[in-house]
Amino acid sequence: MSERTVDVTVPALSLVALVGISGSGKSTFARRLFGPHEVLSSDAFRAMVSGDENDQSATADAFELLFAVAGKRLDRGLLTVVDATHVQPEARRKLVALARAHDVLPAAVVLDVPEAECAARNAARPDRQFGRGVLRRQSDQLRRGMRSLAKEGFRSVTVLRSAAEVDAARLVRTPLFTDRRDERGPFDVVGDVHGCREELQALLQRLGYVLRRDASGRPVGAAHPGGRRAVFLGDVVDRGPDTPGVLRLVMGMAADGDALVVPGNHEAKLLRALRGQQVQVSHGLAESLAQLGAEDERFRTDVVGFLDGLVSHLVLDGGALVVCHAGLPERYHNRSSQRVRAFCLYGDTTGESDEFGLPVRYPWARDYRGAATVLYGHTPTPAPEWVNRTMCLDTGCVFGGRLTALRWPEREVVDVPATAVHHQPARPFPAAGATPGVSAASPAVRDPDVLDLTDVTGRRVVETGTHGRVTVPEENAAAALEVVSRFAVDPRWLAYLPPTTSPVATSAEEDLLEHPAEAFAAYRADGVREVLCEEKHMGSRAVLLVCRDLAAATARFGAPGGALGAVWTRTGRSFFDAPRTEALLGRVRAAAERAGLFEELGTGWLLLDAELLPWNAKAQQLLREQYAATGAAAEAGLAAAADVLGQVAGRGLDVADLLARTSSRRRNADSFRAAYRRYCWEVDGVQGVRLAPFQLLATEGATYSGRPHAWHLEVADRLVAADPGVFAATARLAVDVDDEASVAAGVRWWRALTDAGGEGVVVKPAANVVRGLNGLVQHGLKVRGREYLRLVYGPDYTEPANLVRLRERNLGRKRSLAAREHALGLEALERLAAREPLWRVHECVVAVLVLESEPVDPRL
Repeated sequence: MSERTVDVTVPALSLVALVGISGSGKSTFARRLFGPHEVLSSDAFRAMVSGDENDQSATADAFELLFAVAGKRLDRGLLTVVDATHVQPEARRKLVALARAHDVLPAAVVLDVPEAECAARNAARPDRQFGRGVLRRQSDQLRRGMRSLAKEGFRSVTVLRSAAEVDAARLVRTPLFTDRRDERGPFDVVGDVHGCREELQALLQRLGYVLRRDASGRPVGAAHPGGRRAVFLGDVVDRGPDTPGVLRLVMGMAADGDALVVPGNHEAKLLRALRGQQVQVSHGLAESLAQLGAEDERFRTDVVGFLDGLVSHLVLDGGALVVCHAGLPERYHNRSSQRVRAFCLYGDTTGESDEFGLPVRYPWARDYRGAATVLYGHTPTPAPEWVNRTMCLDTGCVFGGRLTALRWPEREVVDVPATAVHHQPARPFPAAGATPGVSAASPAVRDPDVLDLTDVTGRRVVETGTHGRVTVPEENAAAALEVVSRFAVDPRWLAYLPPTTSPVATSAEEDLLEHPAEAFAAYRADGVREVLCEEKHMGSRAVLLVCRDLAAATARFGAPGGALGAVWTRTGRSFFDAPRTEALLGRVRAAAERAGLFEELGTGWLLLDAELLPWNAKAQQLLREQYAATGAAAEAGLAAAADVLGQVAGRGLDVADLLARTSSRRRNADSFRAAYRRYCWEVDGVQGVRLAPFQLLATEGATYSGRPHAWHLEVADRLVAADPGVFAATARLAVDVDDEASVAAGVRWWRALTDAGGEGVVVKPAANVVRGLNGLVQHGLKVRGREYLRLVYGPDYTEPANLVRLRERNLGRKRSLAAREHALGLEALERLAAREPLWRVHECVVAVLVLESEPVDPRL
């Protein structure tokens, strides 16, 4: 008869202790059911610190190191298995303490294999020659300890009672009760109700829910015809006039799948009271108990079961949304411990009391830096305000305020007024006209538009949606901050800085450094088939923020100086003075209006990425002091040298080689001067200035990195058509990198552009932001023409000896820099569109400028 199959059930995030005597097969079991990096073996750590996995004198050092590694894994949210005997209570207590310290669940898997079988296995291993006395002691300790594992704190215990069961066991990883990331919404998140049934009904109806009533007309549920679900943030009970009515409605919605509920401190206290535990009957509990006393016993039993099933917090929408009662720092998201539950129910306090004898709440939201949005209640505030991706939705309905909900993911606030002051607060509740986001219940929170030096100094890690965590080095921050503080446009405009772009890999062509075939090959290797080659305009990178009118500029950006927008460089500096900026933006705004972009996109502003032409519009000093000076000196010096050498040769001296080199350098100098001159022309104010937009970055509430590049260029074409005097078109060509004819056409097009004096092209994934076979692919690879590269590497770079040397350029750091800056730019745009605080946007913007200070060859 075969042994039964046992499911070994462990929480997906837990610290798992394998428990069993030596020879019970723990290591083999762990290798079979867990990943190789999930298992930490005490034997392996003994070997690390002593060179011998059986050296018992190294046990203390081995476990010190093992616990340190386990702690790091748990910090990162990784399931961790400890392979050791764990038959002694003290060893298990240390593991339970480690799990609690990292707010994860401890689990135990016991391998209760007969002692005789373990002895036989050990006898077959020459490194396990210890007496039966050791096994007997371990077996006795295991027997005594198995009965107390749950009491010791292990949240799940699985016992495998034979070697056959161990071999047949299956691993089942269960998500935490808090882990509801698969629940995508949309949601309507409701703040503290506190027994205000009439207001709750009114709010639900305003949100579009249809109430369901029982035979007596009482509301016992509500469903949204569009499939939305309500999320209640706790404290639905106490203080108000109808706690049973609120519970009946909320419980019915939860039972029907129309609502999710997390507990508040009032639910926790009411549950203890209904169970007959000793509690202080205060803060509205007396009213709830009296109201529930008038209900039948079955309803009260249902209430106890409902409240008992609520979990501390919920992580929703793929991890983008966290809901809880009193707030939750990022380190507690999707964690499970008494500490996490206590924070969810009560928040944290400073240890002080206010003049009303109530605890002063610690302003955790002020320091929140998490990627997820946290919605909570608990501390009444006159109006909901965003603070660092968090929002408190308790607007004091029971105190005569309002009952508030937030539509997610729309981030739209919906509320209804209280019908009366149902309960007098212990401290005066601020009137609706008081300072938003500030109440007597908590210290003043930070103004979201006030920038703080600590947001951008020091070594920081910025969480991005496309590239994960981007580390910003401390040593480069000071220079970037000086640029921003002294030279940049008003910070209210400065929402984005464009990333650098890496050149293509060095060409195999004999006389070229760059060739489009290398770009096509790079994207093919990344699994990207469709690319778009865009003409590279020789100008200066420009970002334009243009508002439709003063009302839009004021409402969204504060209209610094009464301006309707700004135009800035890659380092955030204004291109022009205020009059010329206004004149240029006037043309842009009029063209956007004629093209219908404001109306079509439903926005009062546009953020554009472009090239501003001509080159000398920005780089006049660079041209005069570097390029023109070099060209003039070369022309004068080399012409004179060639004349003298010609005369010397005429006298019969052999200077042919020197004359040839000098003549070649003179031709190179002529080519150098021709190269920069074709990118320059006279401008008068903004007359003669041309803009070549190639990407619409953002508008009100939207970003466009998900749109293909062809769409962006079509938007640019509409601006060109609306005002061809100021806008320049960008030529482009689609290429299929798997099609030889298409690739050949792309190469021919590049040669035609560069032979005619063009700078070159930028090759981009046609779909825009793309994940390839090796992760996020480069957002663009620039392929510059042979003559243009004279401006980069100098007039004589085409000489064979120089070309050989220049082929040794290393592109690794440049590509890494481009990828990180691109991710930061996209993150800044997402935060801007989501109306996150200005400092959150600037965290990314300044990080781009900091990364620009990294030591990378500027010619790349």
